[in-house]
Amino acid sequence: MELLEKENIQKKAWASILKDDRPDMLVCKDITKIYPTPKGDYTVLSDLQLSIKQGEFISIIGHSGCGKSTLLTMIAGLNEISGGQVLVDGTPIAGAGPDRAVVFQSPSLFPWMTALQNVLIGVKQVFPHATKKEKVDICKYYLDKVGLGNDFHKKATELSQGMQQRVGIARAFALKPKVLLLDEPFGMLDSLTRGELQDVLLEVWQKEKITAVMITHDVDESIFLADRVIMMTSGPFAKIGDELPIPFERPRNRKAVLEHPDYYDYRGYLMDFLNH
Repeated sequence: MELLEKENIQKKAWASILKDDRPDMLVCKDITKIYPTPKGDYTVLSDLQLSIKQGEFISIIGHSGCGKSTLLTMIAGLNEISGGQVLVDGTPIAGAGPDRAVVFQSPSLFPWMTALQNVLIGVKQVFPHATKKEKVDICKYYLDKVGLGNDFHKKATELSQGMQQRVGIARAFALKPKVLLLDEPFGMLDSLTRGELQDVLLEVWQKEKITAVMITHDVDESIFLADRVIMMTSGPFAKIGDELPIPFERPRNRKAVLEHPDYYDYRGYLMDFLNH
């Protein structure tokens, strides 16, 4: 893609975004991640800067090994930060916490428990003073929202892979987090199920308006879901290489997005970054 064409796409994308006065919900300042190896220190991420507005949905793309998932696990508090800091709602994080819920590629459910019981585990921790009925109602509400209203009492082993991931999504939203972290949550699913769960995720997110960060290898998925696509450079010493606003109206309709006159310009822009 020619430089002038890329600049025109960027200008058009940014021009369509009105001034956003929302406060920053998630800020990564000078984030560095270093792993010791027998041959010396290996710097995965170096002085990475990222700010995400309250209620914004961003996707992060980049080649395998560039540190996308490493960044996500550091935001989640599951991976030690070598340098810099992560702030959620203005407060530096200190380990994992219920203000950040994670949906991984594998939902990691307890197989002997029902869908309801799997969601209830986290709800009990986050809402210790709620009554038993209130806790169960929260779980049922989100399970119903992800399409499992008739499957509360099925064990995880009785659910398909797609249904298990629905439980994982319900479990994350039920915690009422400030930030929702999604690490390629649909990467193991077939294309039909993947599309269905993208719609489910958007529908629930549209109602909850939780700040969301999603790691994905899928350019089309990143465009369909996100307000902004963050592009990471390849490692070592990876950082944010570029970003592109996706100004399509919400709530989004897949057909309307695919038929939008700017869709393939945005897709081409992202593919050009990945290829070069």
